[in-house]
Amino acid sequence: MACHTQGVRVLICPDKFAGTLSAPAAAEAIAAGWSPNDQVVQRPLSDGGPGFVEVLASALNGRLIPVETVDPLGRPVRGEVLLAGNTAYVESAQACGLHLLTREERDPNVTTSYGLGLLLMAAVEAGAAEVVIGLGGSAVNDAGAGMLAALGAAPVDVAGYAIPYGGAYLNAAAGLAGPPRLRQVSLVAATDVNNPLTGLHGASKVYGPQKGASDEDVYRLDAALEQFAGVLEKAFGVTDLEVAPGGGAAGGIGAALIALGGRVVSGIGLVTTLIGLEPELDAADLVITGEGSFDHQSLRGKVVAGIANGARDRGLPCIVVCGRNETGFREAASAGVTETLSLTDHFGSEATALAEPARGLTEIAGQLAQHWSR
Repeated sequence: MACHTQGVRVLICPDKFAGTLSAPAAAEAIAAGWSPNDQVVQRPLSDGGPGFVEVLASALNGRLIPVETVDPLGRPVRGEVLLAGNTAYVESAQACGLHLLTREERDPNVTTSYGLGLLLMAAVEAGAAEVVIGLGGSAVNDAGAGMLAALGAAPVDVAGYAIPYGGAYLNAAAGLAGPPRLRQVSLVAATDVNNPLTGLHGASKVYGPQKGASDEDVYRLDAALEQFAGVLEKAFGVTDLEVAPGGGAAGGIGAALIALGGRVVSGIGLVTTLIGLEPELDAADLVITGEGSFDHQSLRGKVVAGIANGARDRGLPCIVVCGRNETGFREAASAGVTETLSLTDHFGSEATALAEPARGLTEIAGQLAQHWSR
């Protein structure tokens, strides 16, 4: 059904297209295909995972500070801290991201969050009073042990020696080498993962396999995280760390941040507030969102779900544009999605969809504009 408003106001708010386009690049490609007769507003989004800092930097009046850090295997990589007022924003995926490793390199037994600790240190040194850490898309399963090591609180064994990096070695953890050097900054973990640290729905069981863990690895890692949870509880005077909602985010980094006194907030909720998305939703006639893979996880706390629900509550049509679509029509419609279009269907080829996503998004937007624009 065509839209009959004069000068349609289109809100374009996609997440990243993982491995191909950042959220801002995806929004720009969609906007490029739209009718010039309409008012197009771009608000690229992130739920705390890859692209978190880039999305906020495009909306906030802040300063980006380059940081030399390391990837999950300890290799040099470049990261950034966004400093806006007294608050710093850090993205765990810049140092711990799964996208930093080849498929053959994925091994949560040995990958480390040390690089995130370096980013946190840079935020502290920049003078931040509060540090918001976006969690998501990680290649690690070490419950933030590497991060703590970079902050001066390395896990040690019963003899007081530092244990090797990686989740599998945490079964030998008996304490920490010292207090973390955080200068009393407040910590906020931004994530839309509510999983606990351990157990059937914990970090190892749910997310370990996609990070390269075998079935045997999963049991070993879960036991190691259970051991380390006890160390963190004793060191920081907290309780119930294994079952705290969000503790399993980013391979258990969420639990370490909770132990450090951090609070867990919704990543998409934080981002939408900071970029002023709610007023834009109120003013929109049509909403377009999307991501690389639109699947069952998309409708459970991810960017697309948040946008579709907001559109549904306002009686707005919401179109999802994605790389590939693995969600059923009824499931999507129940979440508030009016229509779903994929690059794979558009090109008839997954290879072309991966090679030319920007062109595909622009072409799809042009087709949508013929239907929705006046």
